[in-house]
Amino acid sequence: MAQYSIKELEHLSGIKAHTLRIWEQRYQLLQPKRTDTNIRYYDDADLKNLLNVALLYQEGYKISKIAQLPRDQVAQEVLKITGSELGQEQFISQLIVAMVELDEVLFERILSRAILQLGFSVSVRTVIYPFLHKIGLLWQTGNITPAHEHFMSQLVRQKMLVAIDALPVKRQESAPRVILYLPEGEMHELSLLYVHYLLRSAGFYTLYLGQHLPLVDLVKAANYFKPDFVYSVFTTPFLRTTVSEYLEQLAEQVPAKQILVSGSLLHYFPVEDMPKPIQFFKEIEELENWLAQNSAS
Repeated sequence: MAQYSIKELEHLSGIKAHTLRIWEQRYQLLQPKRTDTNIRYYDDADLKNLLNVALLYQEGYKISKIAQLPRDQVAQEVLKITGSELGQEQFISQLIVAMVELDEVLFERILSRAILQLGFSVSVRTVIYPFLHKIGLLWQTGNITPAHEHFMSQLVRQKMLVAIDALPVKRQESAPRVILYLPEGEMHELSLLYVHYLLRSAGFYTLYLGQHLPLVDLVKAANYFKPDFVYSVFTTPFLRTTVSEYLEQLAEQVPAKQILVSGSLLHYFPVEDMPKPIQFFKEIEELENWLAQNSAS
């Protein structure tokens, strides 16, 4: 069973820790447990109830009224609300609940509703990305397991593949060509899949090579496909080389007009030290601005 600190509950629910302590003392909304060393913590049931309470609170329910409801009735009130349109924070809260419980039906329903209500691109930017950011804390603190990560990422991946598959494949010779891939050892492809969606939407002729591609194989594919651009995402440290060495090899060996990169691993890498053909996008808005200038559609 997971053990959450009050700061983690603050991060996941959006309710300040100070407010949570008041709710705990005044209304007994939270019931902390204690470890053998007397450290306070909260469990999965506390997290789920708090996310439900936060949703009702954000919808205008008075906290004094919520506190009088049994937990199962709080959940019932949430079900009533989720029958209508939800906002960004409500979508995210419900996705966290579904992930913690490994509830595929609920996760699928909430994710589908977000895409239907907001559209695919908006739901990725305002729901899926913030959701991934929030659960990153759970991963770091060991409160979710690899099973939770695989459960969540595969369901999100399916949605992205469906969205990409619905776009036409550009075969015009005039369309800019781009190869998308992840370097050897890199397995987290959700960001790359979304970039694939954006590039294909913008009219690029894309070749998606996916995860864990050795540089030698990328070079072979590039020599055959002759891309104008290559796109990659870096989140996992390299085992056999440094980031700087890999970027140098990438710039020297891959025949492309420009190499486009993003990912958390590069956030603290000096941009001025990147080889000339490489362009780094720190935020998705930077990529969208680049697409607006280089769109093929």
